[in-house]
Amino acid sequence: MIVGKVIGGEFDKILIRQKNLFKIEIGGLLIAESKDSKILMSVYDLLYGSQLSQQTLELISGIELENKEGFGDSMMFESELRNYTIAIAKPLLSIKDGMFSVSKALPDFLSDVREVESDDFGFLKKPENPLFMGKLRSGSKTFDFDVFLNGKDVLKHHVLIAATTGQGKSNLAKVFLWNLLSTDYVGVLVIDPHDEYFGRNSLGLKEHPDKEKIVYYTPNPIPNSCSLKINLTIIKPFHLNIEWSDAQRDLVNAYYKNFKEDWIRAIMNEERIEGVNFQQSSFDVVKRKLMNLFSIRIKDQKLVCYGIFGFESGKTTINDIVDSLEKSRIVIIDTSTLDSDVELLVSSMISNEILSRYKYYKLNSKLDSKPLISILLEEAPRVLNNEALQSNNIFSTIAREGRKFNIGIIAITQLPSLIPREILANMNTKIILALEMQPERKAIVESSSQDLSEGYKSIASLDIGEAIVSSSFIKFPIPVKIPLFDSVVMEKLKEQKDVKGNIRNDFLGIKIK
Repeated sequence: MIVGKVIGGEFDKILIRQKNLFKIEIGGLLIAESKDSKILMSVYDLLYGSQLSQQTLELISGIELENKEGFGDSMMFESELRNYTIAIAKPLLSIKDGMFSVSKALPDFLSDVREVESDDFGFLKKPENPLFMGKLRSGSKTFDFDVFLNGKDVLKHHVLIAATTGQGKSNLAKVFLWNLLSTDYVGVLVIDPHDEYFGRNSLGLKEHPDKEKIVYYTPNPIPNSCSLKINLTIIKPFHLNIEWSDAQRDLVNAYYKNFKEDWIRAIMNEERIEGVNFQQSSFDVVKRKLMNLFSIRIKDQKLVCYGIFGFESGKTTINDIVDSLEKSRIVIIDTSTLDSDVELLVSSMISNEILSRYKYYKLNSKLDSKPLISILLEEAPRVLNNEALQSNNIFSTIAREGRKFNIGIIAITQLPSLIPREILANMNTKIILALEMQPERKAIVESSSQDLSEGYKSIASLDIGEAIVSSSFIKFPIPVKIPLFDSVVMEKLKEQKDVKGNIRNDFLGIKIK
């Protein structure tokens, strides 16, 4: 349907006069028809146009406001011709004979401009290892057209999901994981600080037909879950995100060197290293910090651990988790009841083991036979920040080097400006939902794979669940609509009706008619 005509402008600022009674929207996709091709454009601004002078417009508006008889619209000859809306658009692609390329030419002057249709995107083929991004969107209009990118490429080169609170970050991550459960090319480690992915008491990934591919670790076990237990003998000093003084660090390293896997027990029992003396003040501080971190207490002259740590159990937990990831499982770690320091320790230990194994596989030419592993981090700036970059923690290391070892990160945040530019630039796919604050939009725009310099208003105008996908693996930023996760689950449950027409769900007892 024709909605306007090209009336002027320049290459990245095409002026389009809007047809009367039609509405062109910010973020809308339009097609300019030429003789032998068509040019796909994206609208990034709107303004008023008029054939009347500003003084005349002010006079007419004043007459109408003051309710003067016999004036107003009647004094404006053919108002739909004299007053109109001008859309400002940027060319994205040139499409010809089903082939597409980055646009390098202007559309024909006074060429017709129409709304896009699903058929215009036949060139967006479903790739190998598809990763669902959402439904194609133009402004507020959503098409029944699924957008996919190559999951191996996207996940290996890191993904950033950015949005203000309440705009759909976690919903998007759930939709991602739901679709990845049907694949076998990737294992995903999910660090879940809110216990929202598995669906302990609500709809979640456990409703998936392939739910046997989910491994759920929690400090508070339920049926079909694994108890999260970490044995203190597998913890090494470099796992700890604790600020030590030089003397304290020397003490910790000395105990690890002498007592190996029993170094924590030796410090707790105040065993001494022959020929080495440490100041008692340093010893006391180290002991206190370890007791607080691992919830160690002395009861009846014995060491007792509370929470997820222990000296007797959880010896193989970390190895079991990484083994599951190597089998293309989605492993969810419920950290909702853990202190932030403990959460960071657990996620660091698992990530270190992942990187260590995959480095070994690469060294021994076994990496190609292993699935990609992706690590999903909620509130990513906690571990991807300037301090992390300087200290070279495991997550900043993976963000910079992980792609060489088939390890990627899915970073979720509402504050992308807190993530160092060096790390942001390494995240080659960015899924941008609504961002209210200007500094956050700026951080995203300046580090995106495509030029989004004109896209500030488009980002600011996004509604809940609407997103813009910018990636090194596509030719232009694609606007999408993310489906509601609960709706995706319910649709799948409807497909699994029993003979009585009800849905079976062991956790929720949901019945859908």
